[in-house]
Amino acid sequence: MDNFARLLKESWTLVEEDRERLSRYFYARLFLLDPDLRKLFPVQMTGQGDRILDAIVTATQVVDNPESFEEYLRSLGRDHRKYHVDAAHYETMGVALLDALRRTAGDGWNLEYDQAWRDAYAAITEKMLAGAAADENPPFWHAEVLTHQRHGPDTAVLTVRALQHPLAWKAGQYVSIEVPRHLPRVWRTYSVANAPNDDSVLEFHIRTPAGAGWVSGALVRRTRPGDLLRVAAPMGSMTLDRESTRDILCVAGGVGLAPVKALVEELAGWNRTRWVHIFHGARHADDLYGLAGLEELVAAHPWLSVTPACSDDPNFGGEQGDISEVVARYGPWTTHDCYVSGSAPMVRATLRALAEDEVPPANIRYDTFGNL
Repeated sequence: MDNFARLLKESWTLVEEDRERLSRYFYARLFLLDPDLRKLFPVQMTGQGDRILDAIVTATQVVDNPESFEEYLRSLGRDHRKYHVDAAHYETMGVALLDALRRTAGDGWNLEYDQAWRDAYAAITEKMLAGAAADENPPFWHAEVLTHQRHGPDTAVLTVRALQHPLAWKAGQYVSIEVPRHLPRVWRTYSVANAPNDDSVLEFHIRTPAGAGWVSGALVRRTRPGDLLRVAAPMGSMTLDRESTRDILCVAGGVGLAPVKALVEELAGWNRTRWVHIFHGARHADDLYGLAGLEELVAAHPWLSVTPACSDDPNFGGEQGDISEVVARYGPWTTHDCYVSGSAPMVRATLRALAEDEVPPANIRYDTFGNL
């Protein structure tokens, strides 16, 4: 296994700096091999078409961690049912992937690398297909938008109810959402912002960057109560460990508050002994859209504390600075279970601060919107 993982990671260095070309080759070859596959992808591929390729590449990077490898791939297989991908499609994608890797890597590619990727892809697809076959749920749920509340020009909080079938998830998980009325076949992941309930009602916190975020833009600006969305199977491992007795640190940046809120709501049902500290960071005070709700939770639960911070608002009366810096000032956190959620730069900085604080990696779970 060690040599196998080494070959995968070593060969990846030949192409990782040229991901765009790898992607172009992969999809060009894929659609040449099977033109019918094109209809499974969005009309505009830019920024959306790489999700399957990215998932395959990510899987090869965890192949040397058998426990993580198994669960990640089974959940990936369940998730990819929303694309209507079957065993024959996976076989075609494998051919396209190897062709793209060889062409992008050039003269540095060799037979050992080729065989390692063949074996890895076979193991990946076997576990993904097993995960898909074992799932008794539908490929996705139709969900009706119940409420839609704007917070400034680029943020919205909405609730939806899954129709026809119960939708079960764990606090801290995320789902993929499609807005078929505006962007058919384009999916984007969002954390669920509330604890599980019997009504299959899910809450989402959506922020759309200026000039970007197709699905987010549609959810913030164009979605209304009564609209129908599609919601895919829950994924993610940023969930609570009920067996742990450690106190809890939650660090949220912007709408990264969503899974943290869900975790706290679940804790409210059974926690009596673990202190929970939430640090919520944003650039400006107006971006701390969830602060009032957090303060209500603090008033109801004596084991909970909330520390807001702003990085670019000198008039804010609370903590100043990047949230990772604020968290470091309040440490040490070596005896805590730590949950981190937010943008990729924010998560990176916080993970670095926790590492400098010597928090054991096994005690850290994180969720990010962006590529770490």
